[in-house]
Amino acid sequence: MNITVLAASGAVGLALTRQALERGHTVTAVARTPARVTVPDSPRLTRVAADVRDPAGIAQALRGSEIVLSGLGIAKGDGPGALTAGSRAVLDAHPGRIIWLGAYGTGPSARAAGFATRTLLRAMGAELTDKISADAAVLAAGGTVFHSGPFANGPASTSRRTVGLAETPRRFFPARVSRETVAAAMLDEAQTPRFPGQIAVPLEH
Repeated sequence: MNITVLAASGAVGLALTRQALERGHTVTAVARTPARVTVPDSPRLTRVAADVRDPAGIAQALRGSEIVLSGLGIAKGDGPGALTAGSRAVLDAHPGRIIWLGAYGTGPSARAAGFATRTLLRAMGAELTDKISADAAVLAAGGTVFHSGPFANGPASTSRRTVGLAETPRRFFPARVSRETVAAAMLDEAQTPRFPGQIAVPLEH
């Protein structure tokens, strides 16, 4: 499978890139600074410089890709709007499929996450609006958006599972999940689609 990883130099993007290569896929790793995509070189890996605020650059980077997996977040100095700009640039490039990284407790998963989590996330202000807007655009186009609980370190869980919002366990605060597990769950969805046009929630077990 020809996979494009957006924001490939970030923590989740690096995990997506490395795990995709380990699974035998061909990967185009997109980052503003490709040298920061610190995974071993491979004949199946191409590093590409592109910024999500440059639609023409993103369109060029996505050319020929069967699927886009995004680890895009809001980096320091980006300001609000980066996620919405990224989603629009990806959608305008018309890839075959999109799997997007969101956050549990935002948008469609806000009610399931509970009052305490919703209250904490309101402090994000404009960044929260940006996340919700980007997720909505991807979902409307038939993409899958992963709403992960708070990130943790550690390996990918061998007992991981991905559920829809209706099956998400109710907790006062959402369970932590490692970035490696989230990346593995996103790649599982890439290989075997189960949640097109839906929110998917990755769990450690």
